This record gives sequence, C-alpha cells and structure tokens, in this order.
Amino acid sequence: MEPFLGSLLHKSMDSGGADAVNAVLPLLKLLSIALIGSLIAHPKFQFVPKETFRILSKLVFVLFLPCLILNHLVSSISLKNFILWWFIPVNVVVSTALGAVLGYSVTLICRPPPQFFRFTIIMTAFGNTGYIPLAVVSSVCHNNTNNPFGSECYDKGVAYVSFSQWIHVILVYTLVYHMMEPPLEYYEIVEGGEEEEEVIVHEIEELEEEEPVDNGLSRPLLVEAEWPGLEDKETEHCKKPFIARLFNSIPVISQTNIPDFDSMEEGTPPSPKSIKCIAEPKVVKKIRIVAEHTPIRQILQPPVFASLFGILIGIIPGLKSFAVGSDAPLGFITDSLDIVAQATVPSVMLVLGGMLTEGPNESKLGIRTTVGIVTARLLVLPLIGIGVIYLSDKWNFLVQGDELYRFVIFLQYTTPSAILLAAIASLRGYAASEASALLFWQHVFALFSLALYLIIYFNLLLVYA
Repeated sequence: MEPFLGSLLHKSMDSGGADAVNAVLPLLKLLSIALIGSLIAHPKFQFVPKETFRILSKLVFVLFLPCLILNHLVSSISLKNFILWWFIPVNVVVSTALGAVLGYSVTLICRPPPQFFRFTIIMTAFGNTGYIPLAVVSSVCHNNTNNPFGSECYDKGVAYVSFSQWIHVILVYTLVYHMMEPPLEYYEIVEGGEEEEEVIVHEIEELEEEEPVDNGLSRPLLVEAEWPGLEDKETEHCKKPFIARLFNSIPVISQTNIPDFDSMEEGTPPSPKSIKCIAEPKVVKKIRIVAEHTPIRQILQPPVFASLFGILIGIIPGLKSFAVGSDAPLGFITDSLDIVAQATVPSVMLVLGGMLTEGPNESKLGIRTTVGIVTARLLVLPLIGIGVIYLSDKWNFLVQGDELYRFVIFLQYTTPSAILLAAIASLRGYAASEASALLFWQHVFALFSLALYLIIYFNLLLVYA
C-alpha cells in the first residue's frame, strides 16, 4: 500500500511541475519577444527609431488586429454561438464594476491626492481586454498538439477575446472619456473686464502651460499604442472640466454651440428652435448635451468595426459559407487575412517592449496609491474573478465543458490596466504622467502576477473543472 501511495504522490508532483512549466512557458515566449523589442528600441543602441515603433503600432491598430479579429470571428461564430457566448461581453461589465469597487476601496485605504480620486478608480477598474489576452491565448495555443484546450484552441481563443472588444471600447470612449476630465476643484474662473478668464490651479501641471506643437515624437509611445493619431482628436473642450461645470450651472467659456441654461430670463423671447410642444427638462437637456460631446465616432475604430462585421457575417449562414471554407468563393480573401493577422502578436509584443524601454514618467500619485492600484488590479481582482467563474459555472451561465471559454473569462480579471487609458488621460490633460508611470509598473509586475495565476489556473482550476 505504501509503495502505491508513494508512486501516486510522485506522479501528482510530476504532473504539478509539468502544469507549472506549461503555465509559465507561454509567458516566457511573450517575454522573449518583448525583450527583443526593448533591445532594438533602447536609446543606447538605437537599432530602430521611436517613429518606427509608432508606425508599427498604427499598423497593428488599423491592419493586423482587424484582420485577426475578422478572420477568426467569421470562422468561429454562428447564431448559436452568438447566443451561447453572451457572458463574455457581460463579464467585461462585471469585471469593470468589481474593479471600480476595488478602486474605491484603494482610495479609502491609500488616500491618494484629491485630484487623483477618479483616476485611481478608473485605473483599477478598466483592464486590458484586447492585446494582452490575445497575446496570452496565442502563446498558450501556439502548439496545437500540446496545449490543454485542444486542436481548436487558437481559433476559438482569438474569437472569444475578439467577441469582448466592442463592449470594452464603448465603455472607454463614453464612460472613461468623461470620468477623465480635469477635476473642477482644481479649475478656477476669474472675472476680468467683460470676459471671463480661465486660470488653472498649479496642482495640475498638464494644464498650466501650453505644450509646443510638435510631430508627436515627444509623446510617450504607449499614449498612442491603442489610439493612433491622438493629436487629431483634440477638441475645444478636451482639457476642460466640461461635465462638472455643465451640471453645476457654471457657464462654459468659449462654447458657442452650447446654451447657457441660466441666462434665459423670463422676458427673453425664445428662439424658434427652442419652441417645443413639451418643454425639455434641464437635466434631460444637459444629458443630451453630454451625449453630443461624447466621441461616439471614435467607437467605430478598425478593431471594433472588424468585430461587428465579423459577427454579422458569421451569424448569417449564406454569407459565412460564401467567405469561409475550402470551397468558398471568397476563401482566398480569408486566407490572405490570416497571413496578415499572424503579424499581430509579435508586433504587439515588440511595441510593448519598446514602451517599457522608455521607463516610468514622473508621478505625483504617491508610492502608497501606486502599490494599492497594482495590488488591487493584479492580485486581488483575479481572486474575485475565480469566485465569479465558480458562481457563473454553478448558475449555468457558462458554456458547459468549454474550458477555453472559462480561461478567456478568467484572463479578463488578470490583465493590467488598459493602455488606452493613457491616451484618454493625455487627450483630456488629466494625470497623463501618472497614467504612463502606473501602466509601466503594472506591466512589469504583471509578468509575475500572470505567471502566478496561470499556475493556479492550470494546476487547480483546470484539473478539477
């Protein structure tokens, strides 16, 4: 009996060691590519100039990633799968809400500077649901014959990750865009003569002085990693606390196309455009104005357009058979898209390596708050994610028997904050340096946290699922 138990224990230890190696090996592959990117982008060697990485990032955004998403969504999704996969986009909202609660807890415990209260919540709540999960899934599924999810691992994994893109982008370009506006408390309005002059308090350095116009080379690479052409998106109100002033009935300076709600006196005759059968309440009117000044057009970026277009083609059987399959008339197009798409993950990791070479920017967030956000986002939230997966599986929310489905959902809780947040911060002129520094440290420590949780997942959750 004892020899038998000893043999069983030995096999269990061997299996655990093998699972640990299989969990860490995908990250080592990605780390190797990122190190190559860091090496060729390092200022000491300057093998590749910074502008080349900027162009590569744009290629990923407008070409490589859309091809990857479109090709794998079209081939994997169907009307039945569209219904079965409903929890993937819902989980993006759930993980964001839970992250926001954690972020609020960080503000209570770490007490960041008052101007970074909303920033702390945002950076804890919104994780990377695109590049990092795609890279991890691609690395895990690289060997079709030796991965824990079967021969269809890569196609299905990319499709699962791509299916969550649209909801995340909608949240970022609407909710985050407005939450990242400069705090009203650090914005002064001083009357001078006939006009009002806006003076910005010294605590927010991003708004104190106008930056010289340049070609974008001075901007950190990660700022444009997920939003190329950022400088072209700036509007009159990007760097002003527009929402707070609007709902506090403070006139918005130099905003000719938005009416002053308190300036319409009883004796003033209304304009023909304002005459309606039913008067529009002030709150409704303000909400409408907020919606009009939300960058809705930015939501239809190439990756999101590819996601929606791929879903549309995939759920219509006639269109899918016309584009996918060995006998499909347009099969050569999907094959060419697949060739282009293979450059996505290597390019993403090279750009990430180039980003990390730049190092962290100066930050006024404070070490305690920085550690709090990193801990909450990379260590605490994945534990909550395990609980969510357990309950969702118990309530039959998940696809039964599909471990890759669970793995992709789990990844949504383990990634660092979205790189796109740095672009939003730069666009709004709010905590841009702090966002850059925080993303740097999160991506550095994510190497260890991802390895830890991949070991936990492959060693425990996958074994006993």
